[in-house]
Order: sequence, then C-alpha cells, then structure tokens
Amino acid sequence: MTDGWSEMTDATMATATAGQATGKGRAADKAQSADIAESADIARAPEEPPAAEKAQPGEKTRATKKTPAAGKTPTAEKTRTAGKTPTAGKTTTAGKATAADQGATPTTVDTPLRKVLGDRTAKALADHLDLHTAGDLIYHFPRRYDERGEHTDLRELQIGEQVTILAQVKNRTVRPMRQRRGTMLEITIGDGSGATLTCTFFNQAWRERELTTGRWGLFAGKVTDFRGKRQLNGPAYQLLRADATQDEAAEEIEEFAGALIPVYPAAAAVPTWTIAKCVRTVLDTFRAPDDPLPGTVRANRNLIGIGKALHEIHRPTSQEDLYRAKHRLKWDEAFAVQVTLAQRRARAAADPGRARPRRPDGILAAFDAALPYELTEGQARVGEEIAADLGAAHPMHRLLQGEVGSGKTLVAVRAMLQVVDAGGQAALLAPTEVLATQHQRSISAQLGALGRAGELDGDPRGTQVTLVTGSLGAKGRRAALAKVADGTAGIVVGTHALLYEGVDFHDLGLVVVDEQHRFGVEQRDALRAKAATPPHVLVMTATPIPRTVAMTVYGDLETSTLSQLPRGRSPIASHVVPPERPDFLARAWERVKEEVKKGHQAYVVCPRIGDADGAEDDGEPPKDDEPSRRPPLAVLEVAPILEEGPLHGLRIGVLHGRLPAEEKDAVMRRFAAAELDVLVATTVIEVGVDVPNSTVMIIMDADRFGVSQLHQLRGRVGRGSAPGVCLLVSEAPEGTPARERLAAVASTTDGFKLAELDLEQRREGDVLGASQSGKHSHLRLLSLLRDSNLIRDARAEAAELVGDDPDLTRYPALAASVAALVDEDRAEYLEKG
Repeated sequence: MTDGWSEMTDATMATATAGQATGKGRAADKAQSADIAESADIARAPEEPPAAEKAQPGEKTRATKKTPAAGKTPTAEKTRTAGKTPTAGKTTTAGKATAADQGATPTTVDTPLRKVLGDRTAKALADHLDLHTAGDLIYHFPRRYDERGEHTDLRELQIGEQVTILAQVKNRTVRPMRQRRGTMLEITIGDGSGATLTCTFFNQAWRERELTTGRWGLFAGKVTDFRGKRQLNGPAYQLLRADATQDEAAEEIEEFAGALIPVYPAAAAVPTWTIAKCVRTVLDTFRAPDDPLPGTVRANRNLIGIGKALHEIHRPTSQEDLYRAKHRLKWDEAFAVQVTLAQRRARAAADPGRARPRRPDGILAAFDAALPYELTEGQARVGEEIAADLGAAHPMHRLLQGEVGSGKTLVAVRAMLQVVDAGGQAALLAPTEVLATQHQRSISAQLGALGRAGELDGDPRGTQVTLVTGSLGAKGRRAALAKVADGTAGIVVGTHALLYEGVDFHDLGLVVVDEQHRFGVEQRDALRAKAATPPHVLVMTATPIPRTVAMTVYGDLETSTLSQLPRGRSPIASHVVPPERPDFLARAWERVKEEVKKGHQAYVVCPRIGDADGAEDDGEPPKDDEPSRRPPLAVLEVAPILEEGPLHGLRIGVLHGRLPAEEKDAVMRRFAAAELDVLVATTVIEVGVDVPNSTVMIIMDADRFGVSQLHQLRGRVGRGSAPGVCLLVSEAPEGTPARERLAAVASTTDGFKLAELDLEQRREGDVLGASQSGKHSHLRLLSLLRDSNLIRDARAEAAELVGDDPDLTRYPALAASVAALVDEDRAEYLEKG
C-alpha cells in the first residue's frame, strides 16, 4: 500500500504529541477547524514531531480546556466524540456551552462545510468522500459501531483488507534496522480473542512513549503479510484512556458516547476519527430541519424526532438509543420512496386508457387452439391476470417475472394477440439485436400462418410480425416503417431503433419491455409517447426479484410470477472448476468434446471481447473485498487457444457485441442450424437465445460475473430433452467471497434464492437504480432484505396519507424530503415502465 495512512498518522500524531516531544505544554487555543485540517493533511513528519501549527486565518475558533502538564500525552479520553483526533491540549468538556448556545449562526443542512470546518478540511472531505454541505456530512452515517472489548475477531481479518480495529497493546520492541540506518518499533496488539497483529513504525521510536502495554486504541491500516505474520505497516491510530479515575471514567463514558465508537466510511486521507471530529464540530451548531414525517405517523409508529435521531446516530449513549435513531432514519428513507410510488399509483389510476378486451373468435383463440402443448398452470393464471388488465379502461402497469425458461415470452405473445384482436398494435422492445431477431423469428414460428396475413399462405384472421433494428437497410427500413404506420404489422419487435423519430404507430396499444433493467428512463418513455393514449405496459424480467425489491423498486406495478418450468425441460447441473484442481479444467474440455460427439453443442462465455482497444468488459467490477487482479479473459484471445489446443478439430464460432449486425445474425443462424459445434461469446447470449441442442456451457472467469448474470447465462443450456451442465471456471481461492458466490450458484437453480443472495451482496443503491441515474444512492440505512416489515408498514402509511392528500399540500416538509431523497430522475427510474 501507499504510505497515505502512515503519512496521515505522522501529521496527526505529531500534533498530538508536540508538548511531550519538547517537554513543554503547547498553547491550547488553536482553531478547531485548523486542527481538523491538520488531521486531513498528508505530510511526512520527521523522526521527532514538530510543534503544533497556528490556526488557519479566518477559520473558526472554539473554547478548549487547559493544556495538560508537560510530559503527559493528551489522548482521546478528553474528546467528546469517539473519533476525535488528539491534538496538543485541545479538549472540550462535556456540558460546556456550544457555539449554538453562545448565539453563533446555526448550521443547517445546506450550509457549505467550508463555513464550518475551514477550506482545507472541506476540500479534503469533498475530494475524497464527495461531502460538500453540512447535510452531506450529517447524513454520512457510521457503517458500524465498536464497543470496547466487543470488536470483530482479529482472526477474521483478511490479507489486503483496509481495516479500523479496536485493540490493546500487548508488547513492544525497538531494534535497529538491518539494511539501513535507523530503528524499527514493533507493537503487538490483540483484542482478547487470542489473535494478534503487529504494527510496525520506522524511525519513530518516540511513539514508544505513548504506545504503552495495556493501552487500548483504534488502529487503521491495510492488513499485510510479512513472513507468515499479519501486520499493519505504519498504521494511523488513536489511543483511548486506560488509567482514568472513577470521575474521569464517568466523563469518558459521556465523551465516548457510552463507549460506542462510530466507525465511518472513510478514505486513506480522511480516516474515521477525522470524520468523527468534523461531525462533532457540525453537530455543535447544527439546527435540525423541519421533521418530514407527519406527527400522526411518528405517533403511530413510536418514532423519535429527526433532530434527536440525527444526533444519536452519531453520538449514541446506548444500544437502545442507537436502535431508535437507526429505526427512525430508516423510516425516513422507506417512507419517501413509498410516498413517491403511492403518488404514481394514484396518477396511473386516474390516467385515461383504452380497453383492449379479449375476443372469443380472434387470433388469440386460433393461436391457443393450435398450440401443440398445454399452458402451465402459472402461464394460464398469469394470462388471465393480464387479460383482465388489458380489458380495463385504465392502462395496465404489470411486472412479469419468472425463472429462466419459464415461458414468459409465450405469455407476452398471448397478451399482444389480445391487443391485436382489439384493433391495436403491440411493440416488443428488446435490449440487443441478437435478442430482437430471436424474438421476431420465434414469434413468427409460433404464429405460423397467423403471422403471415396478406401472404399467399397466410391466415386471413392473422396479422404480421415486423422487425425494426438499426442495421436494417434503407429499403427494408422503409418497408418495415410503412407496415408499422398503416397498422399492417400488428406485432412490432425491435431494439432502440423503435424509439427513433420517424417510427410512427397506427394504434399502439401495448408496450412489452423485455429485460427491463437494460433500458433507461428516457427510452421507455419515448416508446410510450408514440401512442395516442397511454398504452398498456408489460415489463418482463428473467431475473427473479425478492419480494421487498418488488414492493419497493417496482412498487407501482402489479406483479405476476412464473415459477414453473414447461414440461420437457431438462435439469441443469452446475459445478465450480477451481484453480487448485487444474485437472478439472482439462476434464471440462473433454466434456465439451463428448457432448459434441453425441451431436450436441456448447457455449464458452468470456467476460471481455478483447482486441486492440481491449476496453469492453461484460463482467461486473471487482468487489470491494477482492484484491486487484489480471484483466478478464477475452473472446478473441480464448477462441484461437481453443481452436489450436483442447478443442482442436471442432467447428468454433465467435459472437460478441461489436460484430456487424449481419455477421452476428449469420453466426447465430449457423449455430442454430448446428453448423457450429462451439460458440465462444460474451454475455450477448445472456438472454433470449434459444438453441435446444446446446447442452454444455463453460463460463471462464466466472467470478467476474454477478450471481444473476450467471443464472441467466446457464439458462441457455438444458432447453431441450437432454440434460444441461454449466461449469464455472474461476481462479478465486477457496474461502474468498467470490468463491462463495460461485458455490452458491452451483448449489441451486432456484432463481429466487439466488436473487436473495444477490441482494445481500449488492449495495442497496444499486438495486434502487443509483448506478442507472449516475447519482449516489440516498438509501443509506434501509436494507431491502432485512427491513421488509418496515417497508411494508411504510407502504401502508404512505398509501393512506397519499389517498388523503395526493399532492402533500398539508405536509411541506415531507414534500421537500421526498424531492430531495427521491429526485425526479430516480423517481422516474422507480416507475419502471
């Protein structure tokens, strides 16, 4: 690691021990904000610490206690905030009047941090943590709380992890370095579990005077390995008091908020105790905003006020107070989202729409009569739900989720035919040309003569299915758009090209969005805007959605679920191919050749395309808990290796997103016609590709993909009568989070269980669309998995309140909170349709 942490330590601890180093006390009336700025400044300190600097001009000064006697090291026990960085003589006694008490200008959520903390500190917080206002900082909640004597077991720490730990100094040694001049101080720390870490400091022997045996402290740094021993090299640290009298101990308990020490999401240049000090400074003059939760909701749910909650989340005096603060602030987050969704449901219910009722003698009836198999119980049930929605005078907004291969497309086709029967058109929006083309072909094949109306062998009761993509030639595009405009094409399948200007529908009655998560807000709205009246909307996803996500993210949609697989589908076996068993990988390639010999086909999936640019990566970025590693394997690198090596003699094709549309189509046609044995591809095949003859899939660098992606990918095999197998090749070592994810995927084909796992391992903001909107998630505490009951209660309260006051005219603070918490872009994302 870089020396950012140790450099930070040098700067902060140099100030902290200035009086000790010279044997004299230092002046104690420095500016508070100057002190904070020093702790955020990265500068290498000399072997002995320099004298404390003066306050920065123009930065705010605060009353402080007397400087301790020379030779005594002032430590964190004299601070009011657990995370306060010790500085020479600077303490604030509990109960002393704050700046707010003294009539200073109050700090609000909109106050720029530079006005409270000074320019240098504000710049550090902005640059490293993207915190700009007092509200940003106050809502930068601790990620956990350490309680003295109750800390994460040191034995659970992983090499490479950036940690802040609470531990006790066990022993210390100072010895000369072998290779160069100077000394090395080694401190052994432990937490009572029996495990220890070594902290190493070079040419800083003066630290021995304060790092005495028995002292407790917070130590921050990166866990490294040296000759089989785990260590923190030059960690930043803050000592806690161990020798207080009874009265001093009582004061320390208050100052350390009942010994609950907040640990903040931090950066190397701005450690957690610096953030804690900044929070303490802001809280001293902070005026809480008007409470956004209506009094009736607070009373019904026994919730504390916003001001108390914001104070207790940073300065909890007990576990009970901390719980009440967190519970209240989770309500703020859940309620704002649920109010937004309730408002949208109310508006949708009031929208005028055109009913598209089912006809007993139309195309749908003829299609059902010609089906060579029976609908599953789930398909029949969901079909009835959708048919009822389409027959109503208000636009349908329904989410159709189901397992990979559960028959969602057939349900969507039947809904589209009902709309065509009623004189309207249906548009199916797909995320890729490969998938759009696949849909157009499969729907045309399912309809047969019913999809060729107007042709010699067409059924006069039928309609036409038209494809609109960006790769259509000028002549083909004109012909397709003419059919769309005059209504000849009852079913229009397309990609983003459907959204372009010049694509005009005769009477768009139903919009079906396949793989909803792949589309942005503006794209969905652009297609809906092509209808004369608001169309019915059916959103499809093959990524199963946990109940709480459906209730929150898709909270304004009715939800239908398909969990049954159609008859005749074969099971899929999944196995991890680990790095410690290279013979397993060799066996995997043998299995491919065996399947091809039986007349079947195989996929090999890579996370990257790989060419001169080499920039496109279809896998997910590394998790925070995983070290940096080599670039992902690429299709254009793996394919020739397979051709010349383990799969020599087989017919191998390549498919990825940067191929021209004609070439992609030609490759897929050849693979579907069994003219290729193996298809080496990116995740372009993730959804919709249906080649029943494919029985084996090998996913290279499988740990680079998310849980849902892996589940989607393996759904491409086992679609026929022969069983499928999916082999997850990974270099992730045993016991790592990445390896555990793969083991979980291999252990079950239940997409709903995997969706829960996926939710556990993803940031809540990702689920709620922060990455789509390009903004930070405003959901900091709410867990969609753990807080399902709270979300349910917030949904009920929101529905009642919005039913009584849809525009929140009687609740201005709530209206402002909703606008801030769920901004317009995110609100549109939440609408999902």
